[in-house]
Amino acid sequence: MAELHVELVAADRQVWSGEASLVVARTTSGDIGIMPGHQPLLAVLKPGPVTIRTSGESGQGSVVAAVHGGFVSYTDGKLSLLAEIAELSEEIDVERAERALERAKAEADAPAEQRADVRLRAVAASR
Repeated sequence: MAELHVELVAADRQVWSGEASLVVARTTSGDIGIMPGHQPLLAVLKPGPVTIRTSGESGQGSVVAAVHGGFVSYTDGKLSLLAEIAELSEEIDVERAERALERAKAEADAPAEQRADVRLRAVAASR
């Protein structure tokens, strides 16, 4: 099976790196699925969950991350997701995200509400 090398990088760290058979992300043009052999691509990421269908020695699985803006680039079998902020779903404290969502709604803080919502959607997508 053909694979693509994926690098998910946040401004402050490398979040995930490995081989994948499919990556699904939300761009300003809509949701996109990237598989090996995809045409070269450069797009702006919208906040939302990114799903990476992993492959390799450990078998198939998936990695889900909450991505808060950035860029996606694909060329020559390498996919780079460069995010302002990115968190793997297993790193997200669900109770804290729920509290942050409620607080943001009460304070009418749309950006904070969006960040909390993206975190909760990433956790839900990983289950």
